[in-house]
Amino acid sequence: MDGDRRTWRQCLLGGAVFAVCMAGTTLPTPLYGLYQEKFGFSELMVTVVYAVYAFGVIGVLLLAGNASDAVGRRPVLLAGLGFAAASAVCFLCATGMGWLYAGRLLSGLSAGLFTGAATVYVMELAPRGGASRATLVATAANMGGLGCGPLLAGVLSQYAPWPLYLTFAVHLVLVAASAGVLLGLPETVTELRPLRTVRPQRPGLPPQVRAVFAPAATAAFVGFALFGVFTSVSPAFLAQSLDVHNRAVSGAVVALAFFASTAGQLAVGKVGVGRSLPLGCAGLLAGLALLAGALVWDQLALVVASALVGGAGQGLAFRGALSAVAAASPPDRRAAVISTLFVVAYAGISVPVIGVGLLADPLGLEGAGLVFIACMAVLVSGAAAYLLRRPVRVGSASGPA
Repeated sequence: MDGDRRTWRQCLLGGAVFAVCMAGTTLPTPLYGLYQEKFGFSELMVTVVYAVYAFGVIGVLLLAGNASDAVGRRPVLLAGLGFAAASAVCFLCATGMGWLYAGRLLSGLSAGLFTGAATVYVMELAPRGGASRATLVATAANMGGLGCGPLLAGVLSQYAPWPLYLTFAVHLVLVAASAGVLLGLPETVTELRPLRTVRPQRPGLPPQVRAVFAPAATAAFVGFALFGVFTSVSPAFLAQSLDVHNRAVSGAVVALAFFASTAGQLAVGKVGVGRSLPLGCAGLLAGLALLAGALVWDQLALVVASALVGGAGQGLAFRGALSAVAAASPPDRRAAVISTLFVVAYAGISVPVIGVGLLADPLGLEGAGLVFIACMAVLVSGAAAYLLRRPVRVGSASGPA
């Protein structure tokens, strides 16, 4: 019993380290308006700075996503914390756009290392038979950490001094404390290999996965695109269209989307993977509709509702997509297929967000947002219609029925 308690304590500490790293990736969200005032860049540059993060994540997932299987979990996670600390230093030293690009790229490298390695590490730290609870810890740490980032930055930048500096100084302290915690946790990989044995993971889709992958990846793409828009341009919309200049409020609205996603992911166990994908698509469609209403009628309540409904839909759709794709993949290709799904999902954070930035100047932020919503609604509606006709049956390697 005492051994289980100690093991669960280690699992929770691993989850706390995971949350600290992921929080750092969303810290700049409420601060982009202040950076615009300081450096005088356009809304397009806000979206490009944000999207650089996704390119960092994709690069790591493809080149070193399986590194922790060889060199161990702790070295990879310590490297991730190092990138997180370097990112914070870039924001602390920022005197121009180059610092922001570097900070976001380093943040993406940090998240790319943590996304797979920390999830597996938290589950491996749990006692035997605790896989389900460990999955809950990992999910809550990942999405909860992403939600805590804008919330922390919004509150500190609004109510404490040095709005562009204190947030990152606090995060540096948390990262240092996390490194100390990590050094006190055990390594879970027993057969270590040299770093030179790590090979890039080539994305791939075996024939039996393709029917499942298309709608699953579409739902993942739209869900991440919705999060991308929320975290990059929603603070600007709140300030320009709704006259909401309180950064704590902006950060809280973004945080709600991530917290709702956590709830949606946790609900998959009760709903079932087969139903979670179409239900998640419905939630995303409803979230997009609410966001369109917010843009047309300038209503804060609709923005909040969109964050809650769309976030829950994203959680249902993404965990359902991950489960369905993993179940349909042959064991020897599973890692490559899941890497491909993550690449598509993170492309959703970058490509559509930059599109919104490009359209913001000629169409205005509201017009660009409505074009984005229309495109994403077409994609997710197509995925939902396909899933209703051919429901996913997890447990079969043949894909949809």
